[in-house]
Amino acid sequence: MPVKQVLTWATVATSTAKGVMFSVSALFFTTVAGISPATVGLGLTIAGAGAVVTAFASGRLCDRFGPRRVLIVAATAQGGALAAYCLTRDAGTFVLVACVAVGAESVQRTAHVALLARAFTGPDRVGVRAWLRVVDNVSIAAGSGLAAVALAVGSRSAYLAAVLAAAVLTLVALVPLRALPTLVGGGGDRPARGGRSPLKDRRYLTATALHAVVSVQSLLLTVGMPLWVTGHTAAPDVTVALLLLLNTGLVSLLQVWSTRLVGNVPSAGRAVFHGTVLLLAACLCYAAAGYPSDAGFAVALLVAAVVAHSLGEILSETGGWELAFEWADPANSGAYQGVSQAGEAMGQAAAPLVITSTAIGLGLPGWLLLGGVFLAAGAGTRALSARRRMPQLAHSPEETVSSRRW
Repeated sequence: MPVKQVLTWATVATSTAKGVMFSVSALFFTTVAGISPATVGLGLTIAGAGAVVTAFASGRLCDRFGPRRVLIVAATAQGGALAAYCLTRDAGTFVLVACVAVGAESVQRTAHVALLARAFTGPDRVGVRAWLRVVDNVSIAAGSGLAAVALAVGSRSAYLAAVLAAAVLTLVALVPLRALPTLVGGGGDRPARGGRSPLKDRRYLTATALHAVVSVQSLLLTVGMPLWVTGHTAAPDVTVALLLLLNTGLVSLLQVWSTRLVGNVPSAGRAVFHGTVLLLAACLCYAAAGYPSDAGFAVALLVAAVVAHSLGEILSETGGWELAFEWADPANSGAYQGVSQAGEAMGQAAAPLVITSTAIGLGLPGWLLLGGVFLAAGAGTRALSARRRMPQLAHSPEETVSSRRW
């Protein structure tokens, strides 16, 4: 079974579980576990902050022990933590379990990317990552559909069954992951040797910081758009669900195709910049949707906003992936991808506060400010990628042979 197929099936399992938890977790924590909404919010915030640390640390663990081992341990820990939610009845236990669950998920993301960096070279890395993102989106949607059954029943037993199903699905991912060593004689667990520290690589750190700013857009659709539609436009509330479906459809159709636009560092920088131009356009359309009193006109503007947002998301993500791979030292790929994932986690952790204090809190000026920040980050990325390139660090002959066999 090729690595792409292994990661595809593992992603189907874990992302379906993620979709289930996205849909039922809030109600499960408050109605079944008896945790107050304020405690849930605080606990998940603490867990999110911890995920930044685990994303960074897991990169070094991947270099030391191999990404396959790290993936298996993290999936086991997350499955166990999801099951432990069913026994949670107090705030302290909830925070502890949430830190394990969210931290383990963060470790898995880093290990996945570290494995891609080792298993593939050139355009294949971004292409496979784009494919896995499509699989992730579709599987989350499928998980949400499964969770709808529990939501429709609404009983304590239904919620417990949903959470336990998510735990089992997460553990199911271990089945394909355990097949990885047989593909290359254990190369999936080969420790890295030497390499430059990403913390001393100013170019990589700068690119990571800029991408962290752009990554705020990922929560704009799930946090900012619903609040804006329901509280500041004449569009019916059901529009939120339709817009989310539109985004999922566009990403599923175009994410893999977008990799054709990115073949090297300069083209990646241009993709990020063009993506942020579209994000600025999306912010303008979102803001404009708050003015018409006619529901149909408001919905039309929101559709235009989500189309621009989705295209901007696709381009900026594809370009960011290429830079994260191309500028990483192959001899220390896990540590580099750990820094990249930690930066993205920081951006997403700050996103709710940034979005609510700008776009939602200030209206038109806030949308303009947010769009301008996206554009500035994109322009900075393009300028950084347009500089004279340093000599590329070559893969070792062993890595190249393994990559081809994988």
